[in-house]
Amino acid sequence: MRAAYRFLGALVLVLATGVLALLAQPADRSLPGYVVDPFWPKDMPDNWMFGNVVGIAVDSKDNVWVTHRPRSQPGAENTPPVLAFDASGTLIASWGGIKTIPEWGTQEHGLYIDGKDNVWVGFGGGLPYDVTTKATTDNAHFLKLSPQGKVLLSVGRFGRGTEGSLSKEFLGNPTDVHVDSKTNEAFITDGYLNRRVIVVDADTGAFKRLWGAYGNTPSDAEPLNMQFRRSATGPQPQQFNTPHCIVGSNDGLLYVCDRGNQRIQVFKLDGTFVKDVFVKMPADAGAGLAPQDIVLSADPRQQFMFVQTGNRVYVLRRDTMEAVSSFGRAGRGAGQLVAGHSLAGDSKGNLFVGETLLGSRLQKFVPTPRTTR
Repeated sequence: MRAAYRFLGALVLVLATGVLALLAQPADRSLPGYVVDPFWPKDMPDNWMFGNVVGIAVDSKDNVWVTHRPRSQPGAENTPPVLAFDASGTLIASWGGIKTIPEWGTQEHGLYIDGKDNVWVGFGGGLPYDVTTKATTDNAHFLKLSPQGKVLLSVGRFGRGTEGSLSKEFLGNPTDVHVDSKTNEAFITDGYLNRRVIVVDADTGAFKRLWGAYGNTPSDAEPLNMQFRRSATGPQPQQFNTPHCIVGSNDGLLYVCDRGNQRIQVFKLDGTFVKDVFVKMPADAGAGLAPQDIVLSADPRQQFMFVQTGNRVYVLRRDTMEAVSSFGRAGRGAGQLVAGHSLAGDSKGNLFVGETLLGSRLQKFVPTPRTTR
């Protein structure tokens, strides 16, 4: 009997030791979690405030650049449309607008920092916010500018509307740009009126190539459908429906937000189609949640992909495109989101979210170890 008790005691000890060892194992810290920094950015001078934030990018010094629409919100009219903040959230640069740059459009959309820290600002998107503004003609270009705001190149032309998705010269409400430093090519998602990716030389603007959804020739034959699809099943649209963002990876892939079709399409640099992923939304997601912007994680393999939707940021494993976590929810508090539109990340893994429409603010999210999957 005593031998049996000793055996049971030893068994309990072994089991307890195993349980304690299991509990002591660290959580899966490869999955990134995020908390908001409510004190970033710091107050701007002269009572400046954000209008609709429609573009964010980070330069080589981890300064955060933002473009917004000053006339979109009362009280923001005097705030320059391009702002830059250092890592502490202090404003370090501000410029832009038609008063100082004649080629400046009437509705900003998209901002990108290239490998030489040049600032690319786009013009286009949606309906004009001023009844006297005609977005279909004025907002049809991307400007490449120095960090001080000097115009270096215009792709497309201010005041000249689109000639369609096959035009080699003019744009139609472009939305975003990515510059590949190896090929020195600028890849532009174009956009609200056109249905394509167009590629130009990043220094001269000379046309290189273009493509539509699935790498095919784009067509404007069907009317634009601004409504979001709600199902991944059935025949898939063969044209882009508002290509809204474009992001390049270290291994030579391009990720395009096909916002209106609620999918992400992946291409090689030459336009060869690789795959597409339908962005699945929660059952309670309201209309308007769709892929708005993408950021790849700061590690060399860029293991994770962050996808900005209206009120939430989803974290996906880039190899499988599996959603593993998310953060944010609808609301006006710190860390909550209203009309999330733009996303950027710095070298330390911090994420920056810009909100448009009724949100009209900029928030910083700091990586933190996760305790649950």
